[in-house]
This record gives sequence, C-alpha cells and structure tokens, in this order.
Amino acid sequence: MLNGLYVMDLDRFPDVYGDQERAAIEKNLRITAPPLTPAELTPALLADVDVLVTAWGGPRLTPELLESAPRLALVLYGAGSVRSIVTPSSWARGVRVTTANSVIAASVAEFTLAQVLYALKHGWRYVLGARFGAQSLPRATNEPGAAGSVVGLMSLGATGQATARLLARHDLVLQAHDPYIDPAVASALGVRLVSLDELFATSDVVSLHAPVLDETRKVVSTRLLSSMKHEATLINTARGALIDEDALVNVLRERMDLFAVLDVTDPEPPLPGSPLFSAANIVVTPHLAGTLNLERRRQGQLMASELAHYVAGEPLEHEIFESGQAKSA
Repeated sequence: MLNGLYVMDLDRFPDVYGDQERAAIEKNLRITAPPLTPAELTPALLADVDVLVTAWGGPRLTPELLESAPRLALVLYGAGSVRSIVTPSSWARGVRVTTANSVIAASVAEFTLAQVLYALKHGWRYVLGARFGAQSLPRATNEPGAAGSVVGLMSLGATGQATARLLARHDLVLQAHDPYIDPAVASALGVRLVSLDELFATSDVVSLHAPVLDETRKVVSTRLLSSMKHEATLINTARGALIDEDALVNVLRERMDLFAVLDVTDPEPPLPGSPLFSAANIVVTPHLAGTLNLERRRQGQLMASELAHYVAGEPLEHEIFESGQAKSA
C-alpha cells in the first residue's frame, strides 16, 4: 500500500476531510503520521511518502521538500488553484497534481444561478427599496424575468462554464466574453461570444468569473458601467479587484436603475464605513459563493475518488498540468 500524509491548514482539515472522506482515502493509502502543517514536515516524515493529501494551506513543493521526499508521486489538492503549491521543480520531477477546483466551481455556479434569477425578478432591489424608503429606489414596472433575458458571463473558465451549464436549463440568452476560450467549447455550451463592450451594453445581467491579471485588474470601469442596459445588474463572485469600486459607487449613485451584487470586494471585507454598505442599489455578501462548511466535504470526496483512480492505474479526472489546464472542464 502507498504511504501518505495529510498536510494543510489544520483549522480547515475537518471541513474537507471528515470521517467518511478519510475512511475512503485510507482504503488506498497508509497514513504515517497525524495531520500536519507544512511547518511540521521533516525529512524523516517525508522520506517514505508517496502521496500528499492537502488543501488550503498545503505545502509548497520546493526543491528542498522534493529532495526530502524522493518517492513523492502524487499530490491530492482538495481545493482550487494549485499555484500556491506547485513549482518548476515539481513539474520537472513529474509529480502529479489533481485538484477539487471543479467542485468549488460548481458551488460558485449554484450561488451565481440563484443571484441571476433573483436579479431578473429585481428581488434585491425591492428588499433594499423597502429598507431605504420607496423614494430611494424607484420601483421598476418591467422586471425582465427569466424568459428570454440576456445573461453575460465575463470569462468561460471552470466557473464560467459551470455557470453556463446551469443557466442553460432556463429560458435565457447566454453570451460571454473570453478571448482565450475555444469557440467550439462556447458553442457546445450554447453561449455566443461577444466583445467586452457588447457584453456590458447588451446584457440584463453581467456576471464576472475572470481571474485577476494585469489586463483585468479594475477592468470594470466607469465606461463599461455607464454603458450597461437600463435596470441591468452586475454580479461579482470572482475577485473584487476586477471592479474599479470608486467608479462603481459613482456610476450607481448617478444611475439608480443599475444594481450590483458583490460577493467579493477589494479590500475584502470592505473597510468600515465603505459606501458599498450604504448604497441603495448595491448589496454585499461575505464571500458566500465558494464551498462553505459541510459543502467542503465534496472536495475531500473528490480527492478520495481521484486516489482510487490512481491506485487502479486509471486516468485522473481532474489532473492539472504544467500549462495550468485541467484534463476535465
């Protein structure tokens, strides 16, 4: 039997790897020490390790760690992006890495679906309208609803694609901006590809799913926000830094017909006294879209499944490669 260690942020360990998840993993893996933090790893502990089972707060695969773990062949990363753990040395060594990013993407997509459908009914508008007074937020008379409304997705990465699949079950027109997506993938999802300008100008709801890169930081600017359709809604479950928040506050102060649902902000949480909390057409939620509490057990379950595939000599379904691409969408 292969030897393994649990190594991660121990405060989150029981959320991801509960009793059932550990039992499934330990059918195929001999755990040689109690759960550890990266700081507690020693060469003696690593010497006979074949598999590291980890998640948030997992160890970075440095040359020093790899030298101490000559048998290490697989890392089960029960969280999302692996950028914090992989290194050029780990890729060069051929250490395989699989991730639970698809589980987290599905959770974000579920939250986004709920917010999109609620936005198309103008639900939050009426909640805040009642709180701030009828004169603060004009009542719409033509709520679009989910019958032919246009939903625009900024990015079709794992989360954007998961969101598109859920939205496709409803009577909606889907469009997206993603300069890197294969058009055939977008077409298979039933999504029309458009420019970023068209996405903002023609969508009843714009939902952000992009990573923060140099070219996307504060990309949601005064110009894009001002171009949005009458009574449109902006939803952000990705990263707060995608939005120029000063511009958002200013534009939505001038255009009370627009609305924003922010599950992420920059900084996060917003500073005390932030105008995001006092605006009558902005609602802020505390980063709820990702997996929470027992939802995280699905990440551990996926890692147990991936380990079973590995032991059986079968392909890993969620392996990440040096290019940063996953085998599965």
